[in-house]
Amino acid sequence: MESSGSSKGCMDQFTSLIRSQRGMLLFAEIIACIIILICYGASWSYAYTGLAIFMLIYCIVLFIIFMLSLHLQLTFIHWGWTTFIRALIGAVAFIITAIIVLVSRPDGPGIAGAVISILTGILFGYDAYTILPSIRSTHRAANSEPPEGI
Repeated sequence: MESSGSSKGCMDQFTSLIRSQRGMLLFAEIIACIIILICYGASWSYAYTGLAIFMLIYCIVLFIIFMLSLHLQLTFIHWGWTTFIRALIGAVAFIITAIIVLVSRPDGPGIAGAVISILTGILFGYDAYTILPSIRSTHRAANSEPPEGI
């Protein structure tokens, strides 16, 4: 019961997003957050699973929004800044959390979670780095000419 030939199914939308750089980065961040959640959950540092859960939910919501192209309909949100702030907060928070876990009482799963957390922080940092040029291109230079009549 497909009304038009141009409508894409859910799996087609998923695969088309996964093939883009933005989709690959979001999907890798989701997988990394799941691995960190498992590692921290199995260690004595289980209190740090909250960060992984928060970033996992945030990444999944943005993945669904980009997959369904809702970012084109919700124009009152600046998606470049939204994704940049998410990536920047994720990078800083994962690296700080990893350092705290490594300095405190590390156990096997905690060390594994901290190492993966550092790698995930680098991944989030790279994501923020790739978003930055798109934010810069949307800004226009300020008008430096004096107004007429002065």
